[in-house]
Amino acid sequence: MVERSKVRVLVAKPGLDGHDRGAKVVARALRDAGFEVIYTGIRQTPEQIVESVIQEDVDVLGISILSGAHMVLIPKILHLLEEKGLKPNDDILVIAGGIIPPDDAQELEKIGVGRVFGPGSPISEIIAFIDENVHKLKKFRPA
Repeated sequence: MVERSKVRVLVAKPGLDGHDRGAKVVARALRDAGFEVIYTGIRQTPEQIVESVIQEDVDVLGISILSGAHMVLIPKILHLLEEKGLKPNDDILVIAGGIIPPDDAQELEKIGVGRVFGPGSPISEIIAFIDENVHKLKKFRPA
């Protein structure tokens, strides 16, 4: 298992959604669990999010979205990450949360999101998923 203090997590809120209580709760819980957490704030464009991922050199990108635009914004973020040379689940672990219907969650997971967490997902489940998967990233694999 990778030491949590070595794992950098960016929590982002794309689009026009102004409700960020859940994102802040997750960010705080991850920080309390020992991860290094950066929260970008609300109303971020996909371009701003990817730029923050690069500037902050993060290992995990957590996308929180409640606006219903998840099938537009998340694929755009994944595409921009790949344009910058960051392959989801190889160079960066991407997770998402919010109001995302199960069929859409399955589709997002097919295109690169490691896991989609719906409303009411236990924080312990999010932490366990990161713990179980971050070591698979190139950065943490044994040479």
